[in-house]
Amino acid sequence: MDRPLLRQLPKMDALLACPAFTAAREELPYFALRDAARAELDALRQGILDGSVEALPEPDALAAAAVVRARTACRPHLRRVINGTGVVLHTNLGRAPMGEAAAKAVYETALGYSDLEYDIDAGRRGSRFDHVEPLLRSLTGAEAALAVNNNAAAVFLMLSALAAGKKVAISRGELVEIGGSFRVPEIMARSGAELVEVGTTNKTHLSDYRRAVEEQGAQILLKVHTSNFKLIGFTEEVPLADLTALGRELGVPVLHDLGSGALFTDPALGVPEGPTVEDSVKAGADVVCFSGDKLLGGPQAGIAIGRKDLIGAMKRDQFARVVRIDKLGLAALEATLRAYQDHAYAAAHIPVLAMLGASPAELERQARLRAGELAARLGDRCVLSAVPDVGEVGGGSLPGVELPTWVVELRPARMSVAALEKALRSWEVPIVGRVSHDRCLLDPRTLSAADWADITAALDAILP
Repeated sequence: MDRPLLRQLPKMDALLACPAFTAAREELPYFALRDAARAELDALRQGILDGSVEALPEPDALAAAAVVRARTACRPHLRRVINGTGVVLHTNLGRAPMGEAAAKAVYETALGYSDLEYDIDAGRRGSRFDHVEPLLRSLTGAEAALAVNNNAAAVFLMLSALAAGKKVAISRGELVEIGGSFRVPEIMARSGAELVEVGTTNKTHLSDYRRAVEEQGAQILLKVHTSNFKLIGFTEEVPLADLTALGRELGVPVLHDLGSGALFTDPALGVPEGPTVEDSVKAGADVVCFSGDKLLGGPQAGIAIGRKDLIGAMKRDQFARVVRIDKLGLAALEATLRAYQDHAYAAAHIPVLAMLGASPAELERQARLRAGELAARLGDRCVLSAVPDVGEVGGGSLPGVELPTWVVELRPARMSVAALEKALRSWEVPIVGRVSHDRCLLDPRTLSAADWADITAALDAILP
């Protein structure tokens, strides 16, 4: 232990007076700078005591290190991540990235006051439902609509408002569990509805629903889209149009949890085929629920559309206030829905649709371009190739649909692929790719030009 060295440690006040600290006061709170300075001094003191520190850094260098520590401590926990996996709706990475119009709407709404629940023309209290309901009616053909904070909430509200105390018939093959252990039977029980299982896991017939109503007293028919798995082989399910026809014959409502909820599909625009909200409306469903941040490409939201009387009952339910959507979500949802008034515009300006619509030829061009640029920068530190691969939609949407793609393949020369993957995740802006067969893969489908600039800088610094 070097006691003279301990006595030479700068005082806290002197350290905080260094130019690096005074300059940082413009961007960082005082408490963070103070705590960082104390942590740097404590680390030096411990180093002197255990013999690992034999000379003190200059005060300015010590202050600069403390500022770096303070910046790290103040960095948001929820932060930007670069998605190189090619999974468009990556649930762990926040699902759908929003378009510029939606992000701008959120920014402007957050910055000041808004007409969230104020009717400017009438000069009196308004309803937050009014901001998106006309758009949803126009885009889907439904009589009425409302938005809540996510689709799980929309489904629960639908059951709570329309099915509490009633028997609800659903196919055994649709008793699904989605992420976070959201199970249809348990949600139904919590809502006050009574579950009536019909059919078998792999086969359900229209006659099963008829018996549920006529013999078991079912008062509502529920159909749940199996959006996160696919049954193949010896299977049969009842088409929604047949179920709604039965509902009208027997006088019972048909509710449809569509799950992901695309507003349109158009292979010519690159939007994959799949069930749409309009399909459910045309098939005659009385209420349809779907997500805002999956194939719709907007913010987290749950949307319910359907008959005016049933949507009205959902709006009046006490639980509607518990799960209501906030002003930022509404702002983003409205901007996203406006883009859908022109399908070609939506396909180009909503990031999810643009990513899904990227052609294999364009992805190959991008992969070859980026692999070449990285090879020129990294030299013999990494072997880079552009190779064909297969991606997926993600987010419990379009299960089984494969997205042909091209990826940039990285094989580091002097470090393991596992070490590279971890280093990329630990970068200032975390970079998340895929590891397969001792290769690190980056898919250009989910990467922007700005992302590639960050990736290049990270690889240049990481690779030995």
